Amino acid sequence: MPIDAAKAVAAEPRTAEISWDHKDVQLYHLGLGAGAPATDPAELRYTLESRLHVLPSFATVAGAGAGVVGGLSLPGIDVDLAAVLHGGQTVRVHRPIPAEGRAVQTSKVAAVYDKGKAAVLVLRTEAADDEGPLWTNDAEIFVRGEGGFGGERGPSGLHADLAAVPNHTVERPVRENQALLYRLSGDRNPLHADPEFARKAGFDRPILHGLCTYGMTLKAVADTLLGGEMARIRSYRTRFAGVVFPGETLRIRMWTGDGHVRVAVTAVERDEAPVLADTLVEHS
Repeated sequence: MPIDAAKAVAAEPRTAEISWDHKDVQLYHLGLGAGAPATDPAELRYTLESRLHVLPSFATVAGAGAGVVGGLSLPGIDVDLAAVLHGGQTVRVHRPIPAEGRAVQTSKVAAVYDKGKAAVLVLRTEAADDEGPLWTNDAEIFVRGEGGFGGERGPSGLHADLAAVPNHTVERPVRENQALLYRLSGDRNPLHADPEFARKAGFDRPILHGLCTYGMTLKAVADTLLGGEMARIRSYRTRFAGVVFPGETLRIRMWTGDGHVRVAVTAVERDEAPVLADTLVEHS
């Protein structure tokens, strides 16, 4: 069987040294659409090195996102990448991410769940520097056709009942060239750039990276509800419910609570097609 759950979970973590500087952070922020308007003081915290703050979702691309790629090649895992889907993502930050730094990142399979027609791998990457832990990433990877092995089904999503009217709604346009810019942060999958490859994958044109939508949404929450104070963000999780095409508009609905924000994201031009669901931002 391509996935040996016991072997995968028991495997020794893989360790790598990663580094980043302000240019990596700025490029990531620009890939999320930051810097419009270019002279807006609220946007300069994302784009100007002398004022730079780091959006916590940067943890998903630090080290060119090598943690997820490394996790798919750990012992016990031998899967067809064509059967792999990114189902969900969680980032927990233990303290603010510095604009420049070096860290040791470990990657491991934290769990393997049996969803019947698919297996779900929870690929965990943890980063720490000389001062201690920085972040923990959990990527939930669906592998179609690999379920039914009798394993644990795993936790269900949030599925919270949300009020009909959100507390806040914002719209964020996705530029036509946004996927081309975002992929420079590490995810060079041709699905996001090559029309012929996209057609072979079943799409009529390239799609936006799910993690780009993920970052855009966190930025919208930080700007709308947290005054751009990224150090207040503690954790951020979502389930990828649908695709986004460059040139579309994201409608981001927010429901505020005590220390958290629940979020739903849809594509305006496709009759509110769901994009992100079961989304939760926890903050101080």
